[in-house]
Amino acid sequence: MRRTVAEHQEAVERLLRRSWAGGPLSATHDGGTEVPLGLARGRVLAADLMAPVDLPPFANSQMDGYAVMVDDVQPISADSAKSTSYRVAETIAAGAVPRDLEAGTAAPIMTGAMLPRGANAVVPVEAAVPSLFADPGDSVELPATTAGRFVRSQGSDVARGSLAIAAGTVLNAAHLGLAAALGCTSLAVRRKVRVLLVTTGDEVLSPGDPAAAAGLPPGMIFDANGTLLGAALEEAGVEVLHTHMVRDEPAALLALLDDQLGAAGSEAGGIPGADLVISVGGISAGAFEVVRMALGSAGPAAQMEFVSVALQPGGPQGLGSYRGVPFLAFPGNPVSSYVSLELFLRPALTELLGAPVPRRRVVAVLEHGLSSPAGKHQIRRGVYSGPEFEAAPSVREVGGESSHLLGSLAQANALISIPAGVTELQHGAKVEVLLL
Repeated sequence: MRRTVAEHQEAVERLLRRSWAGGPLSATHDGGTEVPLGLARGRVLAADLMAPVDLPPFANSQMDGYAVMVDDVQPISADSAKSTSYRVAETIAAGAVPRDLEAGTAAPIMTGAMLPRGANAVVPVEAAVPSLFADPGDSVELPATTAGRFVRSQGSDVARGSLAIAAGTVLNAAHLGLAAALGCTSLAVRRKVRVLLVTTGDEVLSPGDPAAAAGLPPGMIFDANGTLLGAALEEAGVEVLHTHMVRDEPAALLALLDDQLGAAGSEAGGIPGADLVISVGGISAGAFEVVRMALGSAGPAAQMEFVSVALQPGGPQGLGSYRGVPFLAFPGNPVSSYVSLELFLRPALTELLGAPVPRRRVVAVLEHGLSSPAGKHQIRRGVYSGPEFEAAPSVREVGGESSHLLGSLAQANALISIPAGVTELQHGAKVEVLLL
């Protein structure tokens, strides 16, 4: 019996949760590693960041104008709304520590400059008469205002001692800007998942392989999976330790795994161990399915199951462990492997570790009709157009349903989801879209 997509998503999450519980990836054991702010984007904050200072650290002017003292009790009435004449005090520049403001004076103040003691409001220079900065000692007419007007109060953004960024937050540019404003030069982040990536196949060559120096030999193809999945994993915040290509020889695959996982995922000899193995290819029903053959003959070292998921592309799937390290086996066609990562691994990482940020899911209108095979959840590559004036968001398929169409994947900015049981969709039908 086939698994549904939801059932396999749950199985992958359950495997990783069980494998990583209590280990170095768990929040209780990962106290965080300090990294410079410039390297922290996309990482998960390991501990609450409490504000060491107020933001703003002092009351300052929101605009260029005149700092004045007004009665914060007496409301503005028709009589009090008339302009008042002030003697102009010394100009306050940004970065300067101003003198106290004397009664009856108004100090020209620049945007961001510290408000002097004795002032509690700012009047924009455009409202002054004359409508430009006067020299010290001159007179200026200013309209009535209210206390706090155009003043950024100390701590009004973030108060000292308050929670600035919560642990578990996936850090973006705004978080890093806030940390910098608080005086931080680094942040403690959780460590990345470390992945060993293995691609398989007698028919694949690495780009740049000398065997293809005179042209791609007959019957051979260049390996796209190593680069495709490696980039997708790094985009998801994963550290790819190594990417290996293995021929369809079970002994060679087991030798590679034994060499790379000798430390069973722990750190040994200063070499970081893998938290997860991902293989690509060799799990279907053919005669040379190297991953199935190798792990099926590995005895107790391998605890694997190979299943069929009601998904196209990406139906064949494998999961389990090898020498105690969780193992995900994806199908070999590039689009199948990419869809597998997007549907099964990325959501599990988000749920268990807080990163990456979930893909955005939206509803869009189909620009054309689509058909889908009965009983399979189908994923199509699409080009999504966001909502425009009086126009709903829409999506159109690019390429076809075949899992080898890398050209259409490169054009796509979305994945169109067609649930199992839906066989026909008309032009204008609403579909769920995963934005890439």
